[in-house]
Amino acid sequence: MIFDRLENHTLYPLGNAWKTAFDFLKTVTPEMEDKKYILQGDELYASVASYNTKARGVAKLETHRKYVDIQVLISGSETIEIFPKAGLTVSEPYNPEKDVEFYQSPAEPPVQVTLRPGHFVAFFPEDAHMPCLMTGGTPQPVKKVVIKVAVELLR
Repeated sequence: MIFDRLENHTLYPLGNAWKTAFDFLKTVTPEMEDKKYILQGDELYASVASYNTKARGVAKLETHRKYVDIQVLISGSETIEIFPKAGLTVSEPYNPEKDVEFYQSPAEPPVQVTLRPGHFVAFFPEDAHMPCLMTGGTPQPVKKVVIKVAVELLR
């Protein structure tokens, strides 16, 4: 997992796909349409979505095998809980078509971050993460971009 400010993305020498992802992020505006943006075929794409944050009991703990997630909030704030994948109990087996596996949520996360505009978080296959969580006692609207980068592009 990487959690940092957007302007620090060059500190991570992860290749051309990483640079392409952050070049796209420089073009993101609050007015962008909620949809999928193809950056390099199925290997590198972005999804912009607007939604309301949710309570921990509703959110799902997940991992991905084929893609690294780079998550950036365009507006609002949300909490994300992060767990090491090792030792978690699977609640829904891996779905290769959706590249997602879900887990039972342990009582306490070892790491919790609050994502706000200007920061990014990158989740690798070993990083179980529960995004979309409320940062206070009530749900709030957010707009977010998630860039999916095929793992092999970052090797």
